[in-house]
Amino acid sequence: MPASLKLIVGLGNPGPEHSETRHNAGFWFLDRLAEKYGVTFTVDNRLFGLQARIRDGGKDYRLFRPTTYMNDSGRAVQAVMNYFRLAPEETLVVHDEIDLEPGTIRLKKGGGHAGHNGVRDIISMIGSHDFIRLRIGVGHPGNKDKVVGSVLGRPSRVEKKLIDEAIDKALKLMPMLLEGEIENVMTQLHSSEKQKEESEK
Repeated sequence: MPASLKLIVGLGNPGPEHSETRHNAGFWFLDRLAEKYGVTFTVDNRLFGLQARIRDGGKDYRLFRPTTYMNDSGRAVQAVMNYFRLAPEETLVVHDEIDLEPGTIRLKKGGGHAGHNGVRDIISMIGSHDFIRLRIGVGHPGNKDKVVGSVLGRPSRVEKKLIDEAIDKALKLMPMLLEGEIENVMTQLHSSEKQKEESEK
């Protein structure tokens, strides 16, 4: 039986100047999730972040938004995991992914950081790769020298619509994901993308 999730972390940069940028896709997802369950975030300075609790299927789950900058995400994630004595396998980290096109969303367990500085810092601070990742496609600018400017920039209206639709897909599967049905959610996200590709041919 797979371990159920207990903590969902959304990654991004704090401050209104960053709120609409691609790098904050993890925050967008977490805000939508909190809205879906009718909860609001409260500041917890001990944990360097904002947290909320949702209830689904008779179980409680913690939502967490670091108030550290993206490159320092590990300090906040380590703090909340240590405080609540949570294992990496019980933790879902939601983040933007430049290697996926807008409209694509993928789930995976473990692996490297693939150049994502927030994920890199989490791995370094908690000493483990074994957390679950929900990767929200924001697209690649086509040149590695433009990556920083791209993730710190705003998506176009069309791109934002595609990203929001991808987030919708994942939100519908959250009850399964909260129960730890990782493989089933992976399959459903992948099959929905395949169906979309087929319909566009």
